[in-house]
Amino acid sequence: MKRRNTQTKEAVLDLLRESGKAMSRDAIEQKIEQDINRATIYRVLNRFCEDGILHRVVAEDGKQYFAVCVNCDNKILSGPHFHFRCIKCDTIECLAVAVDFSVPHGYQVNDVNCVLSGTCKDCSC
Repeated sequence: MKRRNTQTKEAVLDLLRESGKAMSRDAIEQKIEQDINRATIYRVLNRFCEDGILHRVVAEDGKQYFAVCVNCDNKILSGPHFHFRCIKCDTIECLAVAVDFSVPHGYQVNDVNCVLSGTCKDCSC
């Protein structure tokens, strides 16, 4: 479905693209330069997920983080992959490491959520 492009949508997407990492809604709200309310940010993020522009990662802290599907287009990370959550800068980044797993006969996996947490390479220096 073709959706109308707005300044709000562009601002959210630009911020996520520039960061290069997944960000939570509250981190987006703090860093965005426009005056956008919380509900609008959630609506934009959810719509981008529906349209395949972003993917959502739920970390062990229960927060939802949103990442631009840059690598999803070239299929490098189209399947299950690891994410790394930095406890210092509160971001998540996709790691180009495929998740290899198996389940017992009769089980069907619909989704995989693999989040590692610690300190990212930027914050470790």
